[in-house]
Amino acid sequence: MWTYHNPVSICAGIGSLNQLPTLLRGRSFLLVTFPEAEDLGLVQRVRQLLDHQLRGVVDCIQPNPDVQWLAPLYDRVHREHADVECIVALGGGSAIDSAKALLCATPSGSFAELLAVLEQGSPLPAGVHKALIAIPTTAGTGSEVTPWATIWDQAGGRKHSLHQPFTWPEAAIIDAELMTSLPTGATLASGLDALSHALESIWNVHRNPMSINFAVQAARGTLAILPALMRDLGNVQLRAEMAQAALLAGLAFSNTKTALAHSLSYGLTLRHGVPHGIACSFSLPLVLEMALGADAEVDATLCSIFGAATGAEASARLRAWLQQLGVATDPAHYGVAPDQWDAMVIHAASGPRGRNFIRSLAV
Repeated sequence: MWTYHNPVSICAGIGSLNQLPTLLRGRSFLLVTFPEAEDLGLVQRVRQLLDHQLRGVVDCIQPNPDVQWLAPLYDRVHREHADVECIVALGGGSAIDSAKALLCATPSGSFAELLAVLEQGSPLPAGVHKALIAIPTTAGTGSEVTPWATIWDQAGGRKHSLHQPFTWPEAAIIDAELMTSLPTGATLASGLDALSHALESIWNVHRNPMSINFAVQAARGTLAILPALMRDLGNVQLRAEMAQAALLAGLAFSNTKTALAHSLSYGLTLRHGVPHGIACSFSLPLVLEMALGADAEVDATLCSIFGAATGAEASARLRAWLQQLGVATDPAHYGVAPDQWDAMVIHAASGPRGRNFIRSLAV
């Protein structure tokens, strides 16, 4: 028996931003975005569509939402915009993840209560939580179709995962026109994140026929499209195809969660400063090799994605593809010695995401 659930209404296609008024249905909203959105003309585009419903713009979102700056922002939003009904998140995964934290209502309206929930993994009390419409400007995060948000505590050396029944976005708008200004590094990192989401949902104990179908399409699409896109960043059609692959990957791991490669990535980002998209993807050939032999159907699926006769050949092709894009696949390149890497793998395998991996490695 298996189940698949995803409640996010998806509106995709070039120019689909124009559907935002229909999705808002007359509600007031707060725009949560990144600092460069104003100069790129993105804030103005939203104003032109819905200026009379827009109650404020939060454009201070930085990469990797951290409790140090998210706490005062949360408190201000809930003090000044308590009556706003909806948040529109426009940006990459950090903007959407931040919006998921901001939409949560705590009894006192303070971030301290939300942080306690994050630390304890407990549910928030019933409250008037804001709705969320997610509009990604990158192709890879998948946050627009999942309920999860990653919240960092750099000072405390920890990573929190926010997940509540109401943190699913109500709707997602996938408009490739909003992605054409994405620079080279961010395009690569987000595309690699999409590939990682796809593969991680295949070598996963929670996989099901629907998630695997989405994941295979996403992986094949990313393998074909990302190298071409890196050579032609202004190509809106390639941007649209990459956005679709990333969306499919999001739909896949929205039901499985991620697995070992992502569990490994958190420490690499926190302690070694490796950007998330690289941190969760350079290890994919190594993780693929560890997954082999656990399930014959998974092995066959992985081989089919890479057009390989054996799992070893699939891993080699994946490694060559990453290296072609300039991504080193040796942990030593990221400052991790072989003995440290082995210990990191064992530690990651025992974490919440690591336990989703198809093969038990924890000791």
